[in-house]
Amino acid sequence: MRELRLFGPAQLLRLLHINRVLVRHGLDEIVLATHLFRPIGFLRHLLPWNWVPRQHLDLPRGARIRLTLEDLGPIFVKFGQMLSTRRDLLPDDIALELAKLQDRVPPFPGEQARVIVEKAYGQPLEAFFEEFSFEPLASASIAQVHTARLHSGRQVVVKVVRPGIEKIIRRDVELLYIIASLAQRYWREGRRLRPIEVVTEYEKTIFDELDLIREAANASQLRRNFQNSPILYVPEVFWPETRREVLVMEQIHGIPVGDIAELRRRGVDLKKLSERGVEVFFTQVFRDSFFHADMHPGNIFVNAEHPDNPSYIAVDFGIIGTLSPTDQQYLAENFLAFFHRDYRRVAELHIESGWVPAETRIDEFESAIRTVSEPIFDRPLKDISFGVFLLTLFQTARRFNMEVQPQLMLLQKTLLNIEGLGRQLDPELDLWKTAKPFLESWMRDRVGPRSFIRRVKSHIPRWIDQTPDLPNLVYSLLRHASTGGLTVQLHKQEMDYLRRDLRRANRRNFHSVVGAALIVCAAVLLGFNAQNSIDVWQTPLLVWLLGGVGIGLLLGAWPTDA
Repeated sequence: MRELRLFGPAQLLRLLHINRVLVRHGLDEIVLATHLFRPIGFLRHLLPWNWVPRQHLDLPRGARIRLTLEDLGPIFVKFGQMLSTRRDLLPDDIALELAKLQDRVPPFPGEQARVIVEKAYGQPLEAFFEEFSFEPLASASIAQVHTARLHSGRQVVVKVVRPGIEKIIRRDVELLYIIASLAQRYWREGRRLRPIEVVTEYEKTIFDELDLIREAANASQLRRNFQNSPILYVPEVFWPETRREVLVMEQIHGIPVGDIAELRRRGVDLKKLSERGVEVFFTQVFRDSFFHADMHPGNIFVNAEHPDNPSYIAVDFGIIGTLSPTDQQYLAENFLAFFHRDYRRVAELHIESGWVPAETRIDEFESAIRTVSEPIFDRPLKDISFGVFLLTLFQTARRFNMEVQPQLMLLQKTLLNIEGLGRQLDPELDLWKTAKPFLESWMRDRVGPRSFIRRVKSHIPRWIDQTPDLPNLVYSLLRHASTGGLTVQLHKQEMDYLRRDLRRANRRNFHSVVGAALIVCAAVLLGFNAQNSIDVWQTPLLVWLLGGVGIGLLLGAWPTDA
């Protein structure tokens, strides 16, 4: 567990400011109404600030929390945005309000931007740019953007990190760790929801955003993934001019995806655009396992040069999500099982992946998932909400002690962004029908013969490289075993992996037994044919033989783990 430092003067002043903002928005009532403070809730009537009228007390609690985070500054705004994707942590009314948080802050002076850029380059601004606009094009909590022109004549945008932002982030993150530590210790749901891990994930994400070289690398990778793609364009990065505090990219021109009126005026095919948004999402997640995880309308533009064949333009690559092959496989199978309404398979996948405890009763979990999922099928996007669906699904999973999966948080956030874009562009969009063919094609490629051959080919060099070491490894293992020096240590995660491997081994054995049985049956049938002098080529028994051998070999060699 992370070691927490004691309060310093700066943190103490910040904590006092936070308390003042909480009181101003009437959140002291919400805090004192919680389970932990309910026994002393009567004390709120004795607090001096409750003796005078206050603003915002007539607003719902979700709106008050959102206004509080906006007043506390950009770090808390970003944290609230991340929490809005965690429907397992928050009631629906609060999650929906937090989704409205906007990362808009006043710009800092252009002359400060000049100082930062020249310090990063170690040279005057004019050495790199023929022109530089000191009026910012856009401003956010971490950085702001200026337009410029290189000496080559290329029009670019220059992203500059906000002065002093790293110190502010470190101070506020320390406070978040203290709050998370208290929640994990004294909140009943704390151990399951792992608030310290939530803050750790947030800390990693926000400090990654401070490194603009990392963002430039993300942009380059995404640009390479969609090179010559008709559905998504990623601007070029100018590496010679890019530093940790300064990012220089190609300036793009497009229509903000949220400007529906302008898109309609230009005659853009909104149905095709919405379908391509779904394709962009699933391509990034399942083909590349590398996806833009901040796809809100401010970061997505539309190229309307050909209105009947529109495409997307993405900007701001500070937050990128990735998935392990295992999570990728389980997600794809989960989606397909949902599309086919195979709720038992969904329940089995949750158990196999370790997302819910192994002792969970599959029939009960299947029934709960069916209850949540059935109402949303055969309905257009305008009539359903993934936000509400995910919330209900998480509440159902909570009953079965499902653990939060931090690696899937960014994916949930991105899926909700895609829902919002699709709802704006084409309320009649059938997300299930649009996504299903893509996932089926991906799964065929993933588990088919070509995939098997591809995986074998990729492993051959490693097998060849490791083969000479095998005798020494076997000798070392046997020597330790004979001297009593061989020990086995199993931790919880390793036990989970072991259980999963045993399940896969059982399936593999089953396939092998069935395959062997088919081969034996085919051989017996062929022998029967030979004894009775029947022309095998004129009977269907040859089909039994070839089919039995083929299916037997296939089942015996069929991969049980992607």
